[in-house]
Amino acid sequence: MKLSLILASLTLVAAGAAFAAGEHEHNPMHGGIVVAGKAMDYELIAKSDALQLYLRDHGKPLDPSKATAKLTLLVGTEKQEVELKSVGDKLEAKGSFKVSAGTKVVAVVSLAGKSSTARFVLK
Repeated sequence: MKLSLILASLTLVAAGAAFAAGEHEHNPMHGGIVVAGKAMDYELIAKSDALQLYLRDHGKPLDPSKATAKLTLLVGTEKQEVELKSVGDKLEAKGSFKVSAGTKVVAVVSLAGKSSTARFVLK
């Protein structure tokens, strides 16, 4: 009986470790750059004609229609601020953006009355 309890306990510990390992995966799902925050993960796709921001909570997409976001792009001494709008499963802005390697992007996202910040450096 003791042996079966020990084996059951080890199985639960192993299952918990596997779950926790999967919980910390922060891989891009849309080909962008991922930053893990306390409240959520942020995935930024930055192109010269469009900026897209995907939001996830432990791998599950968050509803962007309930979020607002502002991006600040910093290229050398130049600064550009962009409001993102909910479009389908992401927040997005279309226009003309300076997004070269080394561009710093600060995202301020508001969701459910709480604000969070993510910082990106484009490659």
